[in-house]
Amino acid sequence: TKAEAPAAQSKAAVPAKASDEEGTRVSINNASAEELARAMNGVGLKKAQAIVSYREEYGPFKTVEDLKQVPGMGNSLVERNLAVLTL
Repeated sequence: TKAEAPAAQSKAAVPAKASDEEGTRVSINNASAEELARAMNGVGLKKAQAIVSYREEYGPFKTVEDLKQVPGMGNSLVERNLAVLTL
């Protein structure tokens, strides 16, 4: 199935329209800053870029709750977005 396709090395390979569909989760380990900002409630491009920078520096997130370690991402902001995020 499409959901099980291996992640491509190119960040541009993630189809943008997939994250626009209602009910589609966004991968915090693969999504671009633009995709994260579009999908997450209360997260603009600046915070989304902080998520990507954190991921690039420390490696992939092990749980969605690990987003709380990113500067600017508080507990309530992470909790509010759990329904739209996945690894």
